Amino acid sequence: MNKIIAIQGAEGSNHHKVARDFYGTTMLLKECMSFDVLVASLLSGAATHGVMALENTIAGSIIPNYALIDTNNLHIVGEEYLNIHHHLMALPGQQIAHIKEVWSHPMALLQCKEFFKKHPHIKLVEDVDTAEVAKRIAKENLVGIAAIAPKIAAEIFDLEVLEDEIQTMKDNATRFVIVQTQEPTHKIDHINKASLKFQLNHKRGSLAAILNVLSDCKMNLTKIQSLPVIEMPWKYSFFVDVTFEDYKDYLKLVKIIEIMAEEFKILGTYKNGRK
Repeated sequence: MNKIIAIQGAEGSNHHKVARDFYGTTMLLKECMSFDVLVASLLSGAATHGVMALENTIAGSIIPNYALIDTNNLHIVGEEYLNIHHHLMALPGQQIAHIKEVWSHPMALLQCKEFFKKHPHIKLVEDVDTAEVAKRIAKENLVGIAAIAPKIAAEIFDLEVLEDEIQTMKDNATRFVIVQTQEPTHKIDHINKASLKFQLNHKRGSLAAILNVLSDCKMNLTKIQSLPVIEMPWKYSFFVDVTFEDYKDYLKLVKIIEIMAEEFKILGTYKNGRK
């Protein structure tokens, strides 16, 4: 049975590229126009796995997605890091001088702001998704309209790239996680990263004590993110990612944090996606 992968956005998006890189071309794709719809498709069984962006080197953490993973008890089973490249594309035979409007996701427009200062005749229009705009341009034969989208979208929808790499910051990467509803069965020798969540009391030094435990257990802390606990003012949950070399060190860490922390939860154990 082919895996059904839910993505935020349309075919040709960065989420689609990550899904294809992770699962290959034999997967079935389920397009979702929001992360809430993506999670709903997993919970209903309409999809077997989901691809969710979690953080970006420019925009930072995508906070609502941490909450979605936690509150819906999803399991992180993998991750991918993708360098983000923005390309300007339109129907074949056009030049930038012919383009009157560029439609794209607000974040893509923001990340390409400097490029469009050189082309003041172009109106920038916010839209729901980069790849969905590219698809619409091809389907409706929209002349004079361009999209900012990954190059994979130009290949899929037979559009012509008018300008490559138009993003202002060339070193722009996004971390994506692979999630599912079922607790996975991993081979231990493939696991070297974990995503954990816990709460702490308000005693002085409680967070410092946990961080010391991470160090003592030979963990490399790669991410720490706090989120307020709903309906509990001034109470916070901490989400941390750790990498490790020895799985036994990780098991030792888990036993200690279970004693020290409140509401401890393992969000996922998986293979580190950093090459």
